[in-house]
Amino acid sequence: MANIIDIINKEQERTNLTAFKIGDSIKVWVRIKEGDKSRLQAFEGTVIARKNGSSNETFTVRKLSSGVGVEKTWPLHSPVIDHIDITRAGRVRRAKLYYLRGLTGKAAKVKAAL
Repeated sequence: MANIIDIINKEQERTNLTAFKIGDSIKVWVRIKEGDKSRLQAFEGTVIARKNGSSNETFTVRKLSSGVGVEKTWPLHSPVIDHIDITRAGRVRRAKLYYLRGLTGKAAKVKAAL
């Protein structure tokens, strides 16, 4: 039984996504349907969390919009995601960056990777 589930999960995984880490600044291009048309919309921010693994993996991106923090969580293998661009690699020492929720401005910046 578990073997069938593993096979189905393997089929649903996407292989064309860019590898990124927590702390990276990324731009997620999401396909949005409006009526019978679809368009791409970018959401740019810092990756603050990745959860689970395999086909169930999700990631959370946080950005500041007009001084208000906005977070979005997507399944990594979602068909809604068109592609992901890494704008800046970050260097962090934690697995989850939830402490950024209480910071604004320059204090909320993540160090650049060397």
